[in-house]
Amino acid sequence: MLVSVIIPCYNQAHFLGEAIESVLAQSYPHFEVIVVDDGSTDATAEVAARYSGVHVIRQDNQGQAVARNSGAYQSRGSYLIFLDADDRLLPHALEAGLEHMNAHPECAFVFGRCNHIAADGSPLPTRGIESCPATEHYYVELLHAHFIATPALVMYRRAVFESVGGFDTSSSARGAEDWDLNLRIARKLPICYHDKVIAQYRLHNTSTSRNSASMLKATLYVLRRQRRHVKGNEQYERALKKGIKTSQEYYGTSLAYGVLVHVQEREWKQAFRDVLVLLRYYPQLFFRAYRKLAIILSCLSEHRLEEKRGTRKG
Repeated sequence: MLVSVIIPCYNQAHFLGEAIESVLAQSYPHFEVIVVDDGSTDATAEVAARYSGVHVIRQDNQGQAVARNSGAYQSRGSYLIFLDADDRLLPHALEAGLEHMNAHPECAFVFGRCNHIAADGSPLPTRGIESCPATEHYYVELLHAHFIATPALVMYRRAVFESVGGFDTSSSARGAEDWDLNLRIARKLPICYHDKVIAQYRLHNTSTSRNSASMLKATLYVLRRQRRHVKGNEQYERALKKGIKTSQEYYGTSLAYGVLVHVQEREWKQAFRDVLVLLRYYPQLFFRAYRKLAIILSCLSEHRLEEKRGTRKG
């Protein structure tokens, strides 16, 4: 069986070679590598061209979801893996995925675990979310949180991927397209988990997941799309409510800290834009923080007033 590994890349030539080489080093030999150059202005095309047999697709910059879909629709494999250009597969990744696929023909996709690496490729501590408890209700778990840290952990059956229409290419889902896809599949079909570490997920400052404002908007868009599907099912409704709250707390709190940093740096425009995002997508936190800020400002004002009075008396 042929496995297609699709690598979308936008201005990440400095990582791309490692991603390609991690596929070429697979223990399972029947694969193809497709690099989708999504309108890069760096050396992405040159890096990809160094590797014979790698198929390169060039397109105007249209976003990661469009790039992934383009690669999938021009691939030939019965199974699909989407490897971000800044991540790496471990040598047994394809073999582990296929082994589990064959053992569970009822599953629409299978997924494993990852380790974290730094920008330079050195290992980082990996949080517990990268492991997943065995369950028969993965749709419920996916409503709670997207525990599949990176698309490289998933091997999809091509027929299933095509049947659901691939990744959502709308700007509203940008940054959470893989969560949306996995929810759409898991809602209809069984999915399977194997406890093998098969990829290295690179954490660095330019990754999309570090943009708290965009991730807050995207994750809530993806989750709210599930409302009509969970309506009337108490278990699903509770899970969705919990998932929305978790996303708000995780990305909203990070965004709020960012606002404070922007204010300290006198970056007023960015602070104002982020406050507007909080008001729209997590107003509870904004007003909670506002009350605390008002108390702090009041205390400071009183302290300064007392200082002035003390100076005058002296």
